Amino acid sequence: MLRDFQEKFKIYENIIYESKYWSWSLRPHQATLGAGILSLKRECHSFSKLNEDEFKDLNKIIKVIEPALKKSFNYDVINYLMLMMFDKHVHYHILPRYENPVDFLEVTWKDDNWPGVPKLIGKPLAQERLDEITSFIRNNI
Repeated sequence: MLRDFQEKFKIYENIIYESKYWSWSLRPHQATLGAGILSLKRECHSFSKLNEDEFKDLNKIIKVIEPALKKSFNYDVINYLMLMMFDKHVHYHILPRYENPVDFLEVTWKDDNWPGVPKLIGKPLAQERLDEITSFIRNNI
């Protein structure tokens, strides 16, 4: 199941940052600019099954993610969604939210559902474009 999850979200093709227990990668479908996946590196089907070290590491990686996304795109608020309805692996969808459109890579990115519940569906981007966004965020860590 872990391998299927990693392939579906192209975890290692779009990796932004890794800690000991967690991977942060760019979502192939950018629902909002900078949308990512924060996933546990080992197979785990229940949040309650995380150990103390994984929880501590989660705290540390969040302190990398938020400043990097703020510096990169100056989001207004950030949403963390742990749904696990289809992908039964411990992970969060990280969605930076924007009150106003953001211009980046010659595209105007709009958060159409602001300030409501975010949309998870976005346009799939070409790998080249994902690489540009990933690189930009990495340079702001």
